[in-house]
Amino acid sequence: MDLDAVDLLLHPVRLRVVHALAGGQVLTTSQLCERLSGVSKVTVYRHVALLAEAGFLEVAEERRVRGAVERYYRLREDRPVVDAAAAATMTREDHRRGFAAAMAVLIAEFNAYLDREDADPAAQGVAYRQGTFWLDPAELAEFSGELRAVLAPRLANGPGPGREPYLLSPILFPAAPPVGDGPPAE
Repeated sequence: MDLDAVDLLLHPVRLRVVHALAGGQVLTTSQLCERLSGVSKVTVYRHVALLAEAGFLEVAEERRVRGAVERYYRLREDRPVVDAAAAATMTREDHRRGFAAAMAVLIAEFNAYLDREDADPAAQGVAYRQGTFWLDPAELAEFSGELRAVLAPRLANGPGPGREPYLLSPILFPAAPPVGDGPPAE
């Protein structure tokens, strides 16, 4: 992926569009506007066009509605992604911008959830916690592999009876180093 594609993804509205279409969703731009509360229709249409032009979205279907053509969009299966190789070429500032964009999307998605009439954080298992893990490089690699192994089967799930989409946003980075010589002795 070139830097242009990275830059394209590092925009909060475009990230929200990509999230809305995740999991095989097929939506019109009007339906995306409904899901992206707080974003003007003009802005959504512009960003959908940019994502389609860049190859992230494709038209799944077109229908005539009152003389106009309504397009249904989906994520391209072979779309560019910010993978480990692309992340390795990013500058610290690129990572800073990417993280800020991801957090903006997460806040917007959470606010959109809370604005729903059926929002019930306690009953729906909403959680937001932080924990600190002390890991050496080998333990970090093992931990990351275990997380992927746990999540992979669920990521393959599609829509179905009784299923609700849940957004999981794991964030992993080295915490501030301890003051002094390290962790307290046990």
